[in-house]
Amino acid sequence: MNLHERVEFRLAVTASLTRPVVPLLVSGLVWLLTLKAATSASFSVRDYGALGDGQTLDTAALQKAVDTCAAAGGGRVSLPPGNYLSGTVELRSHMTLFLEAGARLVGTTNLSEYHQPTPPADLPEARWGKWHRALLLGDGVEDVTVAGDGVIDGNRVFDPTGEERMRGPHAILFLNSRRFTLRDFSIQDAANYAILFFVSDDVQVLNLRISGGWDGVHFRGTAARACKNVTISGCHFYTGDDAIAGRYWDRALITGCVVNSACNGLRLIGPATHLTVHDCLFYGPAVQPHRTSNRFNMLSGIIIQPGAWDATEGVVDDVLISGVTMKDVASPVTMWLKPGNTAGTITVDRLSATGVYRSALSVESFASTAFTNVVLRDVSLEFSGGGRPDAAGKAVRPPGVDARTLPAWAVYARNVERLLLENVRVSVAQEDLRPALIAENVQRLGMEGFHYGIGAQGDEARVVTNVTHLELGGAR
Repeated sequence: MNLHERVEFRLAVTASLTRPVVPLLVSGLVWLLTLKAATSASFSVRDYGALGDGQTLDTAALQKAVDTCAAAGGGRVSLPPGNYLSGTVELRSHMTLFLEAGARLVGTTNLSEYHQPTPPADLPEARWGKWHRALLLGDGVEDVTVAGDGVIDGNRVFDPTGEERMRGPHAILFLNSRRFTLRDFSIQDAANYAILFFVSDDVQVLNLRISGGWDGVHFRGTAARACKNVTISGCHFYTGDDAIAGRYWDRALITGCVVNSACNGLRLIGPATHLTVHDCLFYGPAVQPHRTSNRFNMLSGIIIQPGAWDATEGVVDDVLISGVTMKDVASPVTMWLKPGNTAGTITVDRLSATGVYRSALSVESFASTAFTNVVLRDVSLEFSGGGRPDAAGKAVRPPGVDARTLPAWAVYARNVERLLLENVRVSVAQEDLRPALIAENVQRLGMEGFHYGIGAQGDEARVVTNVTHLELGGAR
């Protein structure tokens, strides 16, 4: 098997082993009665005039089926096999949109057939207007499912007045919604993000295959209203931009996913609390090209950068990255703080990365506060190497938006209260004359097993500056 085939096999085996999703806090009896009534009615879009011939615009027929379902108190709207050409279809509460095997929902190139919701004024995104158009749109809805073995095809709709003067509508967008589930289908060639949602809670994204387009799943809350209880499980990402991204998250779980991207695997651009990334594979080069630059190399596996994209305020805390494997990424884990942001405990446990070609694992604060507590435990990293000794003496400038070369080849820390390296093993494929580790302004540095291979000799492999307490193997 080649790598791509092994990836497919691995996810198939582990899909059934993922952690259970967060239970929904709803009134049991009322919810069950509503669900029973909703699922008892079924509506085929064919009965409302949809032809599914791939040429006739079926928007009105699809919307009529959805609205009839809603008027009946909910139920299931099904798309039988066929190619359904459509503009925006607005989803309603208490419904399932089911794409049968062989069904394909295709975005029309007629941009006048799309419309967008109005985001809350406290969302910075509100000013972008039509950039939030979507093929499937849920605005203020609850108890919605989109499921089935079919395909949502964004059709790479080009918009010269869209974002970057090229991006068209998103494939799926939810705003201010609760309890929605997206499962089992495929999204191909989204004209912008495959899935985007704002200020929404109790979300499940399960067993999807997302290929092409820009971001895979992107979700954003606000400083006053985080997105809560989001599970992304068992999904395949082959994206032209960040696979998973967003900010202001509370209790998000990303598990059992395969992530292949022409940008970053996971990009956190703002605060998040109680975030778990578990049992995932991040690998490059990308299957799909970066849509703007046409490159294929993957950037960071995971980049946590509140305030680096645009200004945010809040805390990153209780983050666990566990049981993660990476291959051919620019950096394994990159962590930055910018003014207005703080960080509590971040734990990287059982991370294995090979073919890291640009940057060390880094923890860097450029805010007025330091990272509070960062733990690297049972970590194995292999870097491309090749760095020259003069790179070790260069001043470290504040970061931009993507990982950059650093004066250490394996681990670089700047402004951290407590940093623990426990059983951390690093090596390079070719000799690197920079230090393996640089720690600057770290109040408490613990190294209970920091092992480095070729390219790092003696004390010069570890450079510490302004470290208040240094513990080696538990001895101060």
